[in-house]
Amino acid sequence: MRPSHLLLAVLVAAVWGVNFTVIEIGLDHFPPLLFSALRFLAAALPAVFLVGRPKAARKWIVAVGLVLGVAKFGLVFVGMDAGMPAGLSSLVLQIQAVFTAVIAAAVLGERPSRVQALGMLVALGGIGVAAVDEGTSGPLGAFLMVVGAAAAWGVSNVLTRKASPPDALNFMVWVSTVPVLPLLALSLLTEGPGEDLAALRALDWQGAGTILFVAWVSTVFGFGAWGWLLRRHPASTVAPFSLLVPVFGMSSAALFLGESVTPLRWCAAALLVGGVALTTLTARRRVPGITVRTSPEFAGRLPVPAEESGR
Repeated sequence: MRPSHLLLAVLVAAVWGVNFTVIEIGLDHFPPLLFSALRFLAAALPAVFLVGRPKAARKWIVAVGLVLGVAKFGLVFVGMDAGMPAGLSSLVLQIQAVFTAVIAAAVLGERPSRVQALGMLVALGGIGVAAVDEGTSGPLGAFLMVVGAAAAWGVSNVLTRKASPPDALNFMVWVSTVPVLPLLALSLLTEGPGEDLAALRALDWQGAGTILFVAWVSTVFGFGAWGWLLRRHPASTVAPFSLLVPVFGMSSAALFLGESVTPLRWCAAALLVGGVALTTLTARRRVPGITVRTSPEFAGRLPVPAEESGR
């Protein structure tokens, strides 16, 4: 990988890690479900008019939009609003790799290797340590919401595997159109029109900036750059950079939000990152005509037909 490509991969991981800190700041300006809806609205418009027609079946776009956009991000935003720290959220969400492997084994018959199974156990141990740490210092319910978000992410990964989108950016932009109305409806029902209107009326530059960052920088730039790298390098070369996301997430949260990183949290980070590395990066039996495409949004080991891999 060229130095410029390596720097781009690190930059994307940094953007996705810092994104959790930006979300935390945005939650000071918006109710969580409204914030999530605005994020997807800004990610979809005007990009949906620039990426062309959908290149994947609409049923998969709708399915991934509901599971990834409404369930996963809804739970992340609500969980963080309920007290889940930004840095810990960036770490705990990595357990999605385990959920993806388990669901893929059950639905797609993709049996994990022994080393991958060991990686899952190590990662689950990390989640246990993180749960103990959070249970003594924060709301356990918020922690469980983020774990639930990771499970929803695993489901969306398998759905994305079935969809096999040839263009990750095109797929993500069209997926972003789906959650807007459901999230707005949920926000009106649970957060109330009064709170939503008050947040919109009080919109300032910082609030608008958080929406633009999570929508355009994290989503549009992040996925565009990640897809560009995947078209030029093997996924096994690009995917390891996603393990830097919680490093940047925890570091930025400590730097900008003053979040403490306890010894237990460092232990959880080591177990989770190590377990996820074993789960997602271990060589598997190769199947002719199959390559692997991995990203933090569509993470897990997602085989895609070689003719659709863009390489």
